Amino acid sequence: MKLIYFDLYLARGSFGALYDKVRQQQVGKATPPPDAIERICSAVDIACIWYWKEALCLQRSAATSCLLKSHGIGAQMVIGAQQLPFKAHAWVEVDGRVVNDKPYVPEMYAVLDRC
Repeated sequence: MKLIYFDLYLARGSFGALYDKVRQQQVGKATPPPDAIERICSAVDIACIWYWKEALCLQRSAATSCLLKSHGIGAQMVIGAQQLPFKAHAWVEVDGRVVNDKPYVPEMYAVLDRC
């Protein structure tokens, strides 16, 4: 459901609204089970496979970040870019560790923001 939610923001060109939604998502009070990060990231990956169109990294990372936060995990969506060739990318980190992408992604992009 979160993929659709953030897809609608992107379809309307509302990056600011998407960003605000992720930034304002509160971290839940419940103590997550030890495997919560892996289970949530896997669930989003599976949802992306079954999604009727390609899920962008921004949409996927926004959904993952909000789900992790709502389950009591202090996740951050990270937005980065590289100059040549210009590319932008979004991923999720928990305690400085990439959880929904390749672990070396931060080495490839200059971090523009975290939320």
